[in-house]
Amino acid sequence: MKRIIFIATVIASSATLAAAQPAKDSYQPGLGEFMTATQLRHAKLWFAGKNNNWALAAYEVDEIKEGLEDAAKVHASVDGVPVAELIKTIIDPRLEHLEKAIEGKSSTQFATAFDELTSGCNSCHAKAGKPFIRIQRPTTPPVSNQNFIPAK
Repeated sequence: MKRIIFIATVIASSATLAAAQPAKDSYQPGLGEFMTATQLRHAKLWFAGKNNNWALAAYEVDEIKEGLEDAAKVHASVDGVPVAELIKTIIDPRLEHLEKAIEGKSSTQFATAFDELTSGCNSCHAKAGKPFIRIQRPTTPPVSNQNFIPAK
């Protein structure tokens, strides 16, 4: 009986220790994965604003901010490029302008702020040595299964 209790204790202790150890092979998205998600959100943001769907536009800006915050944490610097600093100095102020345009429900201010964000993305890419990644206003919705017109 003592032997069974001992074995059970060893198994329970091992399981507890194993559960407390961080996963060694946990997946961390690369910077490209973060940027691809941001690009999709950027396109969805455009169509939300273009259709005066201010709730969706605010949501997309928030999602862009969250994704870029995560990118900055995971990839603060890549190949000598200060990613976190570029996001903070170039992109964050432009996102704030977008938030104000969305809060004001101004299509004109939204379009201007959106174009400023897009220009910021391209500036960031150039500073990162990737000037061949050029972002623009989307011409067609990025997904066909989402309605960008606000609900009534």
